[in-house]
This record gives sequence, structure tokens and C-alpha cells, in this order.
Amino acid sequence: MEFRVGDRVVYPMHGAGVIEAIEEREILGRSNRYYVMRLPVGDMQVLIPVDGVEEVGLRQVMPREAWDEVREILSNDAEPEPASNWNRRYRANAEKLKTGDVREVAEVVRTLVMRDREKGLSTGERKMLESARQILVSEIALACCVDEREALAMVESAIPTPSTA
Repeated sequence: MEFRVGDRVVYPMHGAGVIEAIEEREILGRSNRYYVMRLPVGDMQVLIPVDGVEEVGLRQVMPREAWDEVREILSNDAEPEPASNWNRRYRANAEKLKTGDVREVAEVVRTLVMRDREKGLSTGERKMLESARQILVSEIALACCVDEREALAMVESAIPTPSTA
């Protein structure tokens, strides 16, 4: 897949950003063309080899209309997790994040937020939640043309609060 300067893209495990340039660079003695991607969260710049986009899963940001589906995923009750240990849960969630699919990322955020409210999270799961939330928020911000704060509020308001019954 070819991208152009100005395209809004998602780099799985890092989040959404905008391609600022396409440059020829020499790295480790090899000259390659790279997409120069700016991630607004943390104002980070990432170089992605043009010939490696499929390998890393670079894709277009979801369309604005996809927010409705993501909100639905966030608002559904989380499926009961197997009574497995945190390490198995962590690996399963990591696999979902690696797909780069916004629906999978939303499931991870919802599941970990709800688990945190009920039982708490291990240190590793807490870091994963923060990373998944940042990835999701960055994509929603670009897709819905809102700032990070608004996108975070959209995510948080979509996840149901525990009932007091």
C-alpha cells in the first residue's frame, strides 16, 4: 500500500499519526525510502521503511463513521475472562494489540478498564492499558477531528460505570 504526505495512518503498537514526509535516508549503511510519521501523542517522530509497511501493519486511520462501532464495543459488557493467570491474559491482549485493528484495541481497553475497576491490574497489565488507551485515543482524535483530551473523554464516557446494585 502506498501512502502520501498528509495521510493519517496507524502504526500498530504506537498509535495514529500523520505522514509528514517521504525521505531517502541512509541507516546502518543502507539507503532506503522512509515515511516520516509524526505521532501527536508525545510529539514523537517515527521512520517507517516504505517497503516494510505491510510487515509492520501500517494502515489508514479508521473513517469517522467507525467511531459508532468502536463506541459500541467500549460500551458492551466485557466478556467474562477465563480464570487464567495474568500472564495468559496479558499475552492474549498483546496479540489483540499487535493486529492493529481498532476494534481489537477497543476490546483490550474495555476489558482492562473493567478488570481494573473490579479486581485491579498487575503492573504489566496497567502499562498495557495505558499503551492501548493511547493508541485508541490517538486514532479517535485523528478520525473524529478532536484533540486528545476530547478523544479520551469520548473513550471514558463510552465505558459503562459499574452498577451499584
